[in-house]
Amino acid sequence: MGIRQRLTKQALGASHKAMETLLADEQRARTFAAALGSMQRGKQALDRGQEELMHTLHFATRIDFKAVGKALAGLKRRLRELDEKLSGLAGE
Repeated sequence: MGIRQRLTKQALGASHKAMETLLADEQRARTFAAALGSMQRGKQALDRGQEELMHTLHFATRIDFKAVGKALAGLKRRLRELDEKLSGLAGE
């Protein structure tokens, strides 16, 4: 086992132990879970606000790029299908 793997294993072990200690107390675990949930809701609100701003400024968002990518992939697949059909007709 290399030094990098050993260090990674030790770091994961230490973080696991720290989380066990942190979450051992039920009240602390509830507080931690509430804080984590609050952070996730804040991130979602931030993402929604950023998306609205990007659309207001007429900039494409990550979701827009993903949608265009899916549409292009569908067009590419359809083009291949049509090319195969045309090749089959030309070969007859």
